[in-house]
Amino acid sequence: MSIERNDTELDCQVNQGCDAIEMIIQPRETDLGEFSVKRVLPTRARKMVGPWIFFDHMGPAQFAPGQGVNVRPHPHINLATVTYLFDGEILHRDSLGSYQTIRPGDINLMVAGSGIVHSERERPEVRQSAHRLHGLQLWLALPLADEEIAPAFYHYPANAIPALTVNGVALRVLIGEAFGVKSPVKTFAQTLYVEAHLQPGQTLSLPDCEERAIYVAQGSLQAKDTVIGEHQMAVFHNVKGVSVSATTESRLAIIGGENLGPRFINWNFISSRKERIDQARQDWSAGRFAKVVGDEDEFIPLPE
Repeated sequence: MSIERNDTELDCQVNQGCDAIEMIIQPRETDLGEFSVKRVLPTRARKMVGPWIFFDHMGPAQFAPGQGVNVRPHPHINLATVTYLFDGEILHRDSLGSYQTIRPGDINLMVAGSGIVHSERERPEVRQSAHRLHGLQLWLALPLADEEIAPAFYHYPANAIPALTVNGVALRVLIGEAFGVKSPVKTFAQTLYVEAHLQPGQTLSLPDCEERAIYVAQGSLQAKDTVIGEHQMAVFHNVKGVSVSATTESRLAIIGGENLGPRFINWNFISSRKERIDQARQDWSAGRFAKVVGDEDEFIPLPE
């Protein structure tokens, strides 16, 4: 997705309950035109969790016939986008010539590196009928050595993503290694991304890593005496043996990984260098980025 404006003023509070929790983040509803998202990262208080620097919860959105996702071509640098859907589908096109329908359970990894342009729309046959969209889109900062690598596109169908059950809890290891299994999705740094589905009363021990957070897409959790409500993100201290319990049926995303150091973010650009972002802004304004193959006529202008 594209950031229509810089908006990092989200509600954060330092946790006063469970000692393992550093803060609770309450996302802000952000209108993207055709639909709204709950923007969780970045915030002023917490810009990143491991390599993850952007976290949007899309929908759930219900579209009437003729309406739907229609994100015009826009650029990225020095990052990788990760799209994961619970419901609906998105048609991805980019300046490499990629043309890929993203469906529930797939992992769509687009590596911007030195620069890429993509659009996110829908197939005509999807738009003809009433339909839904629900999912998550995250951005990964790339390590310093990989920020300017050649752009690339990787798509992993749902059946390629490992699924398992731990103490009755249904899990999918989307990226990285956890619970004894490893995802096939390409990584550039130590990265964690897991989906978990808990029934009321079930408990899950969280994987250990340098930085870690959970986002409650549905339901409600408890960590000791701290409630983590629906659409909240709990960021944890680097301590071992943390577990959460579901108070209602809950669907959550566990994210984390190694700290890559500070990054700058401006519009759709991420970099360790401010001057690189300035150059990217100039290049987009001057039309020096490659065009999206098959979607060359429109674009999102650079915000003032």
